[in-house]
Amino acid sequence: MSAAKRYLVLEDGSVFAGQAFGVSVSAGAGGEIVFSTNMTGFTETVSDPSHCGQIVVQTFPLVGNYGVNPADVQATPKLAGYIVSQLCQTPSHFKSQGTFDAFFVQHGIPGLAGIDTRALTKMIRNAGQLRGVLVDNPADAKFNHLPDDLIAKVTVSEPKLVPADDAKHHVGLWDFGVKASELRELSARGCQVTVMPASSTAEQMLAHNPQGVLLSAGPGNPAQYTAFAAEIATVSKTGVPVFAWGMGHQLLAMACGGKTERLPYGHRGGYSVFDQAANKTVIVNQNHGYAVAMNGLPANAVASYTNMNDKTCAGLDYTGINAFSVQFEPAAAQWDRFVTMMGGK
Repeated sequence: MSAAKRYLVLEDGSVFAGQAFGVSVSAGAGGEIVFSTNMTGFTETVSDPSHCGQIVVQTFPLVGNYGVNPADVQATPKLAGYIVSQLCQTPSHFKSQGTFDAFFVQHGIPGLAGIDTRALTKMIRNAGQLRGVLVDNPADAKFNHLPDDLIAKVTVSEPKLVPADDAKHHVGLWDFGVKASELRELSARGCQVTVMPASSTAEQMLAHNPQGVLLSAGPGNPAQYTAFAAEIATVSKTGVPVFAWGMGHQLLAMACGGKTERLPYGHRGGYSVFDQAANKTVIVNQNHGYAVAMNGLPANAVASYTNMNDKTCAGLDYTGINAFSVQFEPAAAQWDRFVTMMGGK
């Protein structure tokens, strides 16, 4: 980590001074400021496509002590910046292959360490959506318009086949920001996957004859993607099993007439959700700034999970179509349910 000074300048005029790591930002690196409460999984956090265009504040005080394991990388990192209280430059873990500083240099991402992340998190909670910029000179701070189409920055450009050993099922995956963990979960269940660009039409998706369709998570405001929702609606009406999560969960709801809403400061980290079917609370990992509105649920859906903190929708079960969705990162139960819908065990 460099001894050089670096600054976070917020659009309300607040300035936080700390130490630079990662790449230089002489021209400034701006984005929406969000915070993640994860206590581990920092490599997974910074490589999550849903953070595309965002400056992520890690609330856990010490980051980097177990280093970076390439096997934990979910996708090419696209976040605008990363902010921590303390950055460890001497990791200790048998799987570590480098420091966070070196990882950020490799991927062209600026970081800021040594600031009061608790104070910054409180500001985000109070202000809601807040833009910021990382600069090496506060005079360079400029607040440009946030990108409109973040999904275009993370989706594949053409169909991609991901084979599986002894494949029993074929899944068509609408890529709004797919993570490596999704492909591993499907492969472990005997699913080969055709990853399709986000802009694919229903006709293009169905031309691959999928036995099931997965809608991935991804970044941005779902209300901007009504064209995607229209194509999803066409596929869902064919009866092919559909499983959706994250952004996909929101787009499937829109496809069925539902509405979405922006959360005050989002859910990023571990959260308690209530499982209606099992009548119990479970802990899940969430990363989203928008949700399906509880007062705007699709007419053919009921809430299967609700967030215990703010009672927002965390999952939907559908009637009339062969589909279900969750807002959170799927666990084994959701992947198994999807495979069962395709006729598997």
